[in-house]
Amino acid sequence: MLTITTILEVMSTSANLPEAEHSGLLKFLSAAFYAVSSFLIIVVNKTILTNYRFPSYMFLGIGQMATTIIILYAAKINQTVHFQDFDRSIFIKIFPLPLLYVGNHITGLAGTKKLSLPMFTVLRKFTILMTMIMEARILKKKIPNRLIYSVLAIVFGALVAASSDLAFDAEGYTFILLNDVFTAASGVYTKKKLGTEGLGKYGILFYNAFIIFIPTLLASAFTGDLYKAITYEHWLNTPFVSCFLMSCIMGFVLMYSIVLCSHYNSALTTTVVGAIKNVAVAYIGMFLGGDYLFSWTNFLGLNICISGGLVYSYLTFHSSSKPSQCNGSRIQKNQDQLKIPIMEDSTDRLLVK
Repeated sequence: MLTITTILEVMSTSANLPEAEHSGLLKFLSAAFYAVSSFLIIVVNKTILTNYRFPSYMFLGIGQMATTIIILYAAKINQTVHFQDFDRSIFIKIFPLPLLYVGNHITGLAGTKKLSLPMFTVLRKFTILMTMIMEARILKKKIPNRLIYSVLAIVFGALVAASSDLAFDAEGYTFILLNDVFTAASGVYTKKKLGTEGLGKYGILFYNAFIIFIPTLLASAFTGDLYKAITYEHWLNTPFVSCFLMSCIMGFVLMYSIVLCSHYNSALTTTVVGAIKNVAVAYIGMFLGGDYLFSWTNFLGLNICISGGLVYSYLTFHSSSKPSQCNGSRIQKNQDQLKIPIMEDSTDRLLVK
């Protein structure tokens, strides 16, 4: 497990640099890492929950939290990674991320059961809009108009894709829209907390899992979910156990990839990458899934979605390479400009005296 963390640590060697100094290559690689991790965990979880009919989503989440805690604690002991030791200030520093994580998990599962896949996909796209709004309000970030237009194209494409399936379910809509809020807020606050002293990427991952592990375990026990998981009949089945352990490890990798992508990019870019991945999965499902019902309306909407996502990706990753090329000259220029005002200020003060 430590080798995983070591490799990821090497990948993030420039983590202490300001966001503007991150190269386009690092931004692209972190986004691609997140997309691949997200896709792989979908495949593994689908196998566990569908093929093996494992009865508990919650217990699978508990396994992923436990794995994250064990890997990062072992890495911290071996001084492979570094983050602040636990004290009372941790709760203040990491708040409200644990609450957002739990809210995201609960509303996501509840909404999935209530809505059809097309409407679920459409309503989830509103996460992108909410993330964009929260970035502007909470992080005070100015988003270029060309990125706003590409985001609107993604949402519009999702609306077109699901326009043939508009069965209204008030409870389902409420859960998914709340899920959008929790997801957007979690992404934005993760980006904000990355700059918190003593936490960093690994501290956020460790303490987020650590704080919500016991409450989630108790909730699982009280609802009977834990009993169903423990009494599951295939715990001695080697292929199932291998898939379960793979899901636990991939849960850690996915959470790390989200934090890493948010660090090198923006919370909005991380959300858009997730949306592009979902559309790509839908494309794959057309040919491999066997349960996709083709319609020209849905196909047109998916193409609008992927087009908006590709335009957003091009504008984000292509433009980010330009500042890095002339970054050294800009820093030197800024330093030269700063020298004069400082000297003038000192001279003025001397003259006043």
